[in-house]
Amino acid sequence: MKIAIEAQRIFRPNKHGMDFVALETVRYLQKIDHENEYFILTAPGEDRCIEASENFHILTLNASSYPIWEQILLPRALAKIKPDLLHCTSNTAPIRCPVPLVLTLHDIIFLEKRSHSSSSWYQNLGWYYRRLVVPRILPQCRKIITVSHFEAQRIGEALQIGSDRLTAIYNGYGEHFRPVDNPYSVTQKYLPERDYIFFLGNTDPKKNTERTLQAYGLYVAQTSHPLPLLIADLPEAVADTILKTHGLESIRPLLRFPGYIPNRDLPALYSGARLFLYPSLRESFGIPMLEAMACGTPLITSNTSAMPEVAGEGALLVDPFSEQSIAQALIRLTEDASLHEQQRVYGLQRVKAFSWQHTAEQTLAVYQSLLAHK
Repeated sequence: MKIAIEAQRIFRPNKHGMDFVALETVRYLQKIDHENEYFILTAPGEDRCIEASENFHILTLNASSYPIWEQILLPRALAKIKPDLLHCTSNTAPIRCPVPLVLTLHDIIFLEKRSHSSSSWYQNLGWYYRRLVVPRILPQCRKIITVSHFEAQRIGEALQIGSDRLTAIYNGYGEHFRPVDNPYSVTQKYLPERDYIFFLGNTDPKKNTERTLQAYGLYVAQTSHPLPLLIADLPEAVADTILKTHGLESIRPLLRFPGYIPNRDLPALYSGARLFLYPSLRESFGIPMLEAMACGTPLITSNTSAMPEVAGEGALLVDPFSEQSIAQALIRLTEDASLHEQQRVYGLQRVKAFSWQHTAEQTLAVYQSLLAHK
């Protein structure tokens, strides 16, 4: 087989969820499949995180914007390669695709009603682009991969897609995510304290940053020695606006804003944290939960969407729409040593059910099933 994989953003330095899914899937396909020929189509970037090999070719396409890259340059490249299939890894694909198409549709949040827009123009533009493109490409998709059974059910019901075309393949987590013996050697670059709460907040409304800060305020008010809150990937100006809106300026001295944290430093940041806070409103999977559990860090996450499916029955789940629910879980997990140890052990065991190798093996099986019926 000649297999083309769209991995447009894997070389950019500041990678996020879908970028890592594409990168790790490609990386493990390269490890396990030495029979088929692969063409990995990317955009230019500084982080050359994979290299070509005998049956893996890397083609770099340079465009001024993502739509031009995907809708014009990608089809042109496919016309030259003439692959047996194209796998688009990040929700969208060329509207006119000249070859059989496999699509990873991580979620359909872009079709759901938003309570408010993101403060990021880039996120808003992506939201509108997906709403425009996805309905037009779905009829072309021979196979659709999504990342959880929850999301598969949502997609099937909302878009009337049958199980013959739709399959759930879980994400994995990097092998470098494991307990770090001396995390402070790394964490001191980001905050002076050795003990803290870790929260991956950003401007995406689904990350629930505003309500999380309110919950942290309740935790601070009810705790004699509150731990500082490390908030990755959130501009301080955005946080300051939230604090002023809700009269929470008093907690400002306890907040730490390191900006974007490189993936190589995350294991130490997880390992050094007393707990990892992930009370999203809506997730199709939630890779950071696996990363935290793999580092032996107790997790607080939401009882909505795919998070209970991924975190498992033994996880500490909260109502993400309730500041009080989040705050009470924070108090319990920071003050109850027995519960803390129970959750640490549980997470280390739970995470063994996931790996990028499993993801790659199941993805390869989708390719094979498609071409078996060609």
